[in-house]
Amino acid sequence: MSRESWELGWWVEIATAAPSCTYYFGPFECESSAKSARGGYVEDLESEGARGIVVRVKKCQPRQLTLEVEDSQKRLGSLTLFDSVFNRFRL
Repeated sequence: MSRESWELGWWVEIATAAPSCTYYFGPFECESSAKSARGGYVEDLESEGARGIVVRVKKCQPRQLTLEVEDSQKRLGSLTLFDSVFNRFRL
């Protein structure tokens, strides 16, 4: 596969709730190839205990193949949600 295909090709993007990560698999030369391969990646992640799996096939250029959510970002997101709910019902 050429460098241009690597930069903007078809990728399988898999987001998991636990662990809180996004994985990219690819690149693939065409959308149908990526769609055909996605089941194997999901099976691998499930066998490793991943939960809350969401899969998308898209044309993109990932900068990293695995993105992990920082603990501080998780806490901040939880606090923001709590604050939003608390403020809504405090009247």
